[in-house]
Amino acid sequence: MKGILICGGTGTRLRPLTNILNKSLLPVYHRPLIEYPLGVLLDAGIKDIAVVTGTEHLDQMTGFLGSGSQFDCEFTFKVQEKAGGIAQALGLAEEFAEGENICAILGDNIFFDDISEPIKNFKEGGHVFLKEVEDPERFGVVQVEGDKAKSIEEKPVEPKSNYAQTGCYLFDNKCFDVIKELKPSPRGELEITDVARWYLDNEELAFTLLEEEWIDAGTFESLFKAAGLVRDRR
Repeated sequence: MKGILICGGTGTRLRPLTNILNKSLLPVYHRPLIEYPLGVLLDAGIKDIAVVTGTEHLDQMTGFLGSGSQFDCEFTFKVQEKAGGIAQALGLAEEFAEGENICAILGDNIFFDDISEPIKNFKEGGHVFLKEVEDPERFGVVQVEGDKAKSIEEKPVEPKSNYAQTGCYLFDNKCFDVIKELKPSPRGELEITDVARWYLDNEELAFTLLEEEWIDAGTFESLFKAAGLVRDRR
């Protein structure tokens, strides 16, 4: 399995900080934000990792991460020329994946659960990680029934459940063919939710329910909360 660390986007909700620094390099207590999702990949034994980032702060990202030797892994850098959605960013890593399964994770997500075992045990199809939240309308929402995913919607006005799709995705190599057939959403992006929906429609989508905290650190409040949680767990 190969890892794909997606650090695109412009970080508009974190301006003016992101005017001068990539969102994924902002501090969360004592470490840059990017080290938390990177740690998920490393804990699962994934050493070959593509980093997808935008053009604005590419030099900062490559300068901090380097070749990967300091993390005992190897980085390949892919540039997302303009914001086109998470699925579009993932599609840039097709050649890098070389036919293998992939674990794609967003560079602003912090997982407090240990999700290394589901990643290590993944064989085929798709697998998402769900967290019960109070504001599901902000996320991709998955309706579940027992151990089956029944539906998935992106930012629904009337959510069918409180389970948000978090920013870690396991897909087999079919995902790249799926992405090629996607049409942009109303906001002009290729949605990762639509990739997951393809696996759901083909009865190939599994999920893990998270029990601990999960932070989508894209706002000042979530960054502040994440720093406190990290400090308390040291």
